[in-house]
Amino acid sequence: MKFRKVLAGAACASLALSLAACSSDDPNASGAGSGDVESGTVRMWVMEGSLTEESQKFLAEEFADANPGSELKIEVQQWDGIVSKLQTSLASKNESPDLVEIGNTQTTTFTTVGAFADVTDMKDELGGDSLIPSFVDASTVDEKIYAYPFYAGARAVYYRTDLFEQAGIAVPTTTEKFLDAVVTLQEKNPEANPDFSGMYLAAVDPHGVESYLFPQGFEYAKQDGDEWVGQTSTPDSIEALTSLQNLFQNGTKYALDSQAGQKTFERYFNEGKTGVLIGTGNIGTKIDQALWDEGKVGVFAIPSDEPGEPGATFAGGSNIGLAANSQNPELARKALETVFGEPFQKQLAGEGWVPGNTDYADEVAGAFGEIAGDVITKSKLTPNSPEWGVAFGSTQLNEFFTRIAKGEDVETVAKSFDEQLSAALNK
Repeated sequence: MKFRKVLAGAACASLALSLAACSSDDPNASGAGSGDVESGTVRMWVMEGSLTEESQKFLAEEFADANPGSELKIEVQQWDGIVSKLQTSLASKNESPDLVEIGNTQTTTFTTVGAFADVTDMKDELGGDSLIPSFVDASTVDEKIYAYPFYAGARAVYYRTDLFEQAGIAVPTTTEKFLDAVVTLQEKNPEANPDFSGMYLAAVDPHGVESYLFPQGFEYAKQDGDEWVGQTSTPDSIEALTSLQNLFQNGTKYALDSQAGQKTFERYFNEGKTGVLIGTGNIGTKIDQALWDEGKVGVFAIPSDEPGEPGATFAGGSNIGLAANSQNPELARKALETVFGEPFQKQLAGEGWVPGNTDYADEVAGAFGEIAGDVITKSKLTPNSPEWGVAFGSTQLNEFFTRIAKGEDVETVAKSFDEQLSAALNK
């Protein structure tokens, strides 16, 4: 493996150097078969908000039943400061956890420096081609897989069926018709609500914005040999950004909503102030039950340019990797088998997540579950570059989309952002 100093400061160099030995030909370094599996404890780090206490208990009990005398110890970590904590812990043979949940946009940052063991040989056993494709791609380096999809938050459209009917709007089947539907709904405002917005979409919600842009062919960057080249100023991306600007100006009143407002954006839907949301499966549980009971809520996949075909939306979520410095690599592999076993995959789906194995996506409760599998299979991620997780957080993306929302010239903004992308991704 080619090690790269992708994390900021001396800690990056320390991580890469400490893990260099794990890329050797020693079969135990990659968790390869080493005989009988002894009993012991597997430490698994999961992020706050990922697994409920019920799911943590369920997983631990499933593992214990399958591996008598062994324990799966689940340790909840905070998102704030997790990159620095992982830098330190994964580089230590004494402190490293065995299994680690890591956000999909941060995955490449760690797989490219040898933080995780090669688990390519487990793909078929854990789900094969049914594993979320975009997440597997983000975990693949030099044709070797270093992590697998833990869960995803597929994004689709929630809409007020009664408002669509009153406005004479059909469920849109293409991206162009989607924009037309939102703009028309805002213009007609069927229930004459003050400050009614056809759709909720804010510049400070990059993943929501990406889910509108990606189906239209928008790209941040592509690789040309060893170089990343910004793509936001290509014809397809400019067309998508122009459509976005049209939506910001004519289809939503929330383009410049605050981050605090965006965190509870479903309330605008519940209050009748908007008729359309882009959201993950768990958003459905936050929509007033009365609206569901009255048949006033529908769900459809964000369309593509091909009529009736789901678009390539952004899917948030996490991967799970086996640490290269795991104290119990063979037992940790057994834990991965438990994570991807049918009982726990269904448990994840029951909590609103699309599980890593999309064969169980239809177990997601409600109308969202009926389309979750198709949506997540078509999903797309941000550039699979280790520098992305370091250089491009919400601040940079919020600024980019806010400039579009404010009506600045799309081509000028895009060209400037392409320069920023190329410089940051090619360090």
